[in-house]
Amino acid sequence: MVVQFKVFKKPAPNGKLTIYLGRRDFVDHVSAVDPVDGVLVLDTEYLQGRKVFGQLVCSFRYGREEDEVMGLSFQKDLYLASQQIYPPKDDAQITKLQERLIKKLGGNAYPFSFHMPTNAPPSVTIQPGRDDEGRPCGVEYYIKVFVGEKEDEHSHKRSTIVMNIRRIQFAPSKVGRQPRTVVKKDFMLSPGELELEVTLDKQLYYHYENITVDCIIKNNSNKTVKKIKAAVQQSVDICLFSGGQYRTTVASVETQDGCPINPGSGLQKQLTLSPTLSSNMDRRGIALDGHLRNIHTNLASSTLLANPESRDMFGMVISYTVKVKLYLGAIGGEVTAELPFILMHPKPDLRRLMRGDSQAQVEAFRSESMAGTVDES
Repeated sequence: MVVQFKVFKKPAPNGKLTIYLGRRDFVDHVSAVDPVDGVLVLDTEYLQGRKVFGQLVCSFRYGREEDEVMGLSFQKDLYLASQQIYPPKDDAQITKLQERLIKKLGGNAYPFSFHMPTNAPPSVTIQPGRDDEGRPCGVEYYIKVFVGEKEDEHSHKRSTIVMNIRRIQFAPSKVGRQPRTVVKKDFMLSPGELELEVTLDKQLYYHYENITVDCIIKNNSNKTVKKIKAAVQQSVDICLFSGGQYRTTVASVETQDGCPINPGSGLQKQLTLSPTLSSNMDRRGIALDGHLRNIHTNLASSTLLANPESRDMFGMVISYTVKVKLYLGAIGGEVTAELPFILMHPKPDLRRLMRGDSQAQVEAFRSESMAGTVDES
């Protein structure tokens, strides 16, 4: 079986240097991060004694571009890694992909590799409104390759390459206990209390999976439950600001089936929630997984932290909760229960991908032409 292998290519505006990457998604395993590796092809005669530098940059935008006036900027660029690619300083160990690319592209091909810090944040994009202009808020990563005498000098646009990449996380292999909570509320002048028990069918959900919420209501009070509402809330914690946390409802359902629940009675109810991007396309402020051109995205995945107390101040921490609310009328008030859960993509089968990659590299580079295997986006 032959599996197609795609190589991502981007040249500088003057065409004198080009970078090739085997992928644009790099996995954060919480304890370690995949290295960002690729190959640079250049015209050595054009350099005339100058050098080529590469940088890995994390860009954090926390305000709208259109609001930047009088020199005010709502963007921070963090330079995570820097390397002199040409002339190469040492004989670094290269990957199989780099080896095959160098063999195919010739003597003017030079490998490069960057290592991301383990505490750097995943790629996140905040969905802009219909009338918003400019770059959206969020965290994004890009590789910058440029020609110059020193790595800290101003680069010229014609001899600079900027290529966006993503830092992503996959679902953990170990799953926690089934989420369950019991909330009891007593009322003034009421002989008993109202009990709400909420249970989710599991703790970890993959994107586009339905969430089943089981509710058991025991009404021993003198109040009447008139309506039940369940919702999935996305919480975005912007670590740069104290109190920079906000919540958005991304899925909800309410029902009066089985209501009213009168004093002395009870109800067992099962509700289904579907948190998807398709039902939130017009909602400003929803956090999405960082997206690249021609790659469809989805709601932002839950953020996994090795140490919840150690957060990168330029990151956004995403979490989800299911919130169930019982409405008791204007005088009776409400009873609320919340349960956290994890929403992520499943971890791919790495053994299958490795077998596919090795076969595909051979097929792609046996041909004299790289047409059909290179994506220039």
